[in-house]
Amino acid sequence: MKNLTTFWTICFTLFSAPMILHGQSTGDESAPTRWLKTNQQDLEKLYLHFHRNPELSLQENETAARFGQELEAAGCQVTYNVGGHGVVGILTNGDGPTVMVRSDLDGLPVVEQTNQPYASTRTAKDRNGNEVGVMHACGHDMHMTSLIGVARFMADHKNLWSGRLMFIGQPAEELGKGAEAMLNDGLYSKFGKPDYALALHCHPDVAAGQVQVRGGYTMANVDSVDIELFGRGGHGATPHLAIDPVVQAARLIMDVQTIVSREINATDPSVITVGSIHAGTKHNIIPDTCHLQLTVRSYSDEVRQQLLDAIRRKAKATAESAGAPEPEVVVSEGTPSTRNDEKLTATVRRAFAQALGQDNVQAAELQMWGEDFSRFGRSGVPSVMYFLGVVTQQRLDRYHDLGTVSPPLHSDQFYPDIEPAVRTGVTSMASAVLELMKRN
Repeated sequence: MKNLTTFWTICFTLFSAPMILHGQSTGDESAPTRWLKTNQQDLEKLYLHFHRNPELSLQENETAARFGQELEAAGCQVTYNVGGHGVVGILTNGDGPTVMVRSDLDGLPVVEQTNQPYASTRTAKDRNGNEVGVMHACGHDMHMTSLIGVARFMADHKNLWSGRLMFIGQPAEELGKGAEAMLNDGLYSKFGKPDYALALHCHPDVAAGQVQVRGGYTMANVDSVDIELFGRGGHGATPHLAIDPVVQAARLIMDVQTIVSREINATDPSVITVGSIHAGTKHNIIPDTCHLQLTVRSYSDEVRQQLLDAIRRKAKATAESAGAPEPEVVVSEGTPSTRNDEKLTATVRRAFAQALGQDNVQAAELQMWGEDFSRFGRSGVPSVMYFLGVVTQQRLDRYHDLGTVSPPLHSDQFYPDIEPAVRTGVTSMASAVLELMKRN
C-alpha cells in the first residue's frame, strides 16, 4: 500500500505541474533565457564587432555583408542590396503567419568619447566630403545583435513555432530613407507582405533588464526645414542702406516659437527647434542671406501640416515686414510618426511579462524621437516598436547621484551595458515572436 501511495503521489505531481511551452513560464526560466546561457558569449563578441566597425548611412557595405552572413549561418535564405544596402533573411518553418523582425544598420558621424576598450576609431567621408568620426551612438549595434540572436534561437527551436520569419537589416535609418527605399524596391512583392512587424529601440534612461511599450503613438513625425532669408548686404555702420537678414532671422526665431504655444492645441504635443543659423563673414558686414535649419516634431498628420504651413507663413511675413524678397522654405528628411497597433501591443506585452516578469515590463512614455520603422506600419502591417533598457540601474543611480543624466542617444558618451542589454533584447524579442508563431 505504501508503494502504491508513493506511485500515485508522483503521478499527481508530474501531471499537475504547469507545462512550459514557447518560452512562457510561470516562474521558471523561459526558453530564450535557457538558450542564452550557452550562446550569449558569442553574441557579445558579435556586438563588439558591430560596435567597433560602424558605417554611415548609405555606406553600410561591410555591416550589411556581416549581417547577411550571420543570417545565412543561422539557416536563412538571404538577399542583399534591397533598397540600397538592405538585407532580407527568410526562415521558413511550415504554415503560419509571416513575422518581420527589423533592425537598422547605420551609425552616426560622431567621434566616440566613451573611453571603453572597444570604442570605435573609425572615420569616413560624410555626404559633404568631410572626414568625420563614426560611432554607433544610437544603439543600432545592439539592435543588430539582438536580431541575430533571435534568428539563431528560432533556427534552434523549430519545434516551438511554425510560419515564416522575415529578418530585415535596414540601411539609412538616421536619414529617414532606408525603410522607404526598401519598400520602393519591392520588399513586399519580392518577399511577401508580413502579417506583423516588430522592432526594438535602445533607451538610455530605462534600466537594463527592463522593456517599455505602449499602444498608439510612440514616436513622432519628424521634418527638417531649411529657410533661406534674403536681404541686401551693406556696411555695419550704415544699416539703413541695407536690408539685414540677420535681424529677420532673430525675429523669425522668436516668432516660430509662438506656433506651438499659441496656434497648436495644448493637448497635441509638438516641437519646433532652430538648430542652426549661419550668416555673414565679418563683424562690420551685413550679409545678403541668412540660413536657418529647424527640426519639427508632431504626432498627427493634421498637426504636422499645420506646423509646416505656419512656418512658411511666418517666414514670408518676416521678409515682407522687412521689405525683403520672399524667403525659400524647403522641407526634407521627413518621417511619419510611429504608431503601435493596439491589439498587437497587448499580445507582445503579455509575452514580455511571461518572459521577463511583470515588474520588468513598463508603460512607455511618448517620445519626440523619429523612426522610419513607422513606414512599415503606414504600409498596412500591424507593427510594434518597443524600448529596450540598456543601462544598468547601478549606473543610472550613479548619474543621478552626480546630479546629471545618462548620456542620451546620439551622444559621444552613450554606451550600453552589453551583457544585460543583449540578454533582455534577445529574450524579449524571441518571446514576442514565439507568441505570434507558436504551434497550436
